Amino acid sequence: MGAGRNLLFLREEELRLAQDLLFFGYRDFTAGPDQILAELGMGRAHHRVLHFVGRRPGITVGELLGILGITKQSLARVLTPLIEQGYVLQATGRNDRRQRLLSLTETGEALERRLFERQREWVMQAYREAGPVAVEGFRRVMRGLMGPAARAQLERLERPAPPRPGAPPLARTG
Repeated sequence: MGAGRNLLFLREEELRLAQDLLFFGYRDFTAGPDQILAELGMGRAHHRVLHFVGRRPGITVGELLGILGITKQSLARVLTPLIEQGYVLQATGRNDRRQRLLSLTETGEALERRLFERQREWVMQAYREAGPVAVEGFRRVMRGLMGPAARAQLERLERPAPPRPGAPPLARTG
């Protein structure tokens, strides 16, 4: 698309191209981690849990449910094996014993790091090729694709994590 074209009047074909770009970009962005996860009998749902628990050590199960937008049953199908296989630690909250606080174990941190490194290379290469103005435009477009709830969750993730009284390591459950 030439510079100076008025993007306020996008044609259907240009919008379909945007869908194609998102599809193929996501497919290739996730291919490396998908391969690593498949070797471990895991999938993208496991990756999402590892990612967000790694981003926010001590995250509550409720907060994770909100970020992922899934049911408790769906999360349990993914989280239970991650806990049983030693990737995630689940601890009881000190102030509210009903809370379950999640953090990565050393094994979980190592796997999350390995997955991140595969994707980091893709992002770094794309950012270098596109340049800083395009990177900022990409971020604006991605935020524009998010609904208000997702933008609010992203803003919370971008802020430094507040210290959690009673954050792991605590009494292990599960």
